[in-house]
Amino acid sequence: MASKSLNRGLGAAKAAKQDEFYTQYIDIQKEVEAYLEHDADTFRGKVVYCNCDDPFESNFFKYFAANFNKLGLKKLVTTSYDGSPIAGAQLTFGEYDEGNGKRQKPKALAVEIDEVKDVTGDGASGIEDVKLFLKQNPHTRTRLAGGGDFRSTECVELLKQADIVVTNPPFSLFREYVALLVEHRKKFLIIGNTNSITYKEIFPLIKDNGLWLGCTNFNVGMFFEVPDDWKHFHHIDKETGRKMARVSASCWYTNLDHGRRHHPLNLMTMADNLRFSKNLRGKAAYDRYDNYDAIEVGTYKEIPIDYDGMMGVPVTFLAKHDPSQFEILGYEKSYHLQTKKYEMQIQVDKAGKRSSVTKLNDGVAIKVDRPPTDKTYYIVDGEYYIQQYKRIFIRHRRTRPAGKAKK
Repeated sequence: MASKSLNRGLGAAKAAKQDEFYTQYIDIQKEVEAYLEHDADTFRGKVVYCNCDDPFESNFFKYFAANFNKLGLKKLVTTSYDGSPIAGAQLTFGEYDEGNGKRQKPKALAVEIDEVKDVTGDGASGIEDVKLFLKQNPHTRTRLAGGGDFRSTECVELLKQADIVVTNPPFSLFREYVALLVEHRKKFLIIGNTNSITYKEIFPLIKDNGLWLGCTNFNVGMFFEVPDDWKHFHHIDKETGRKMARVSASCWYTNLDHGRRHHPLNLMTMADNLRFSKNLRGKAAYDRYDNYDAIEVGTYKEIPIDYDGMMGVPVTFLAKHDPSQFEILGYEKSYHLQTKKYEMQIQVDKAGKRSSVTKLNDGVAIKVDRPPTDKTYYIVDGEYYIQQYKRIFIRHRRTRPAGKAKK
């Protein structure tokens, strides 16, 4: 299926707030176990709450239930919401059956598990034991009168009792969802859109070291299960028969510590970068922004170790960010850092079409000697500018050797 068609479908889904994307088990497993490599006790003795997940269907529930003892959980709590179109399709336990093979509209449920024993008697404990335990003990699941919305009184009360929240919340409600977690000071591991990085509600948390990227899947996208009536899907999974859609702009967000945050980058000097970097070779100096007091750094590999001023780097830098090595100062819409504002500009696109705009004030601007032939550029008072988007401003935390610092 054409990627443009898929992107249109995902865009329409976002506009309609149809957030029925279901995370693959393998993606959850890879992400969670990356934290165990850093600290094997990350989840030990903790109450894990999956508050956007059907207890009988979610791979989050399946993973934490199957690995309950391995992780050393104190309790696992999951909640679903009314009318989830995929709920009950696999581990129904008769929960949604009306008889004659028909299924009633699923209702919001909460399931709580505080132990996983070898119920089947096969010498091991895992998801099959959980399935049998839930079937034999209906008291473990409770109807939610509030419809299962994560903002409902019932779900917030469960949130208050949790130590760590792990789920894939609705992308359309991501700002509100994170705000609720922050309000209640919860640890979390959640999936969101990569564009969320520069949301005005999210970026301050990143800047102040209150939220950071997870360990896996950043800048590569993720495949999600989607409902059967989903039109713009990528492929059908051979094992499950489920439709799969790729969401390229998706990644993990967390405030749980992990090893990637403690690997300082091994960097070269500015002179060596100018000499050896493919992108900088032939330049006498790094480009400077015209409207911010910072240099343009096209990739984390080109961050000069001997420069103490502000640097603009792509948001992909965050996947390499060690907070002990760099301080995050702002991003392209941190207008208090701007040193210049532009009046109305003439925008010239690749086809040569001209229009009056004010877009140059919404990103970082680089003055060029002549208009480029392969990209959109801007004209202000006879001067030519190009613009870079999705830039984060950083600077080194470390003290530079005497005589090495450059401005």
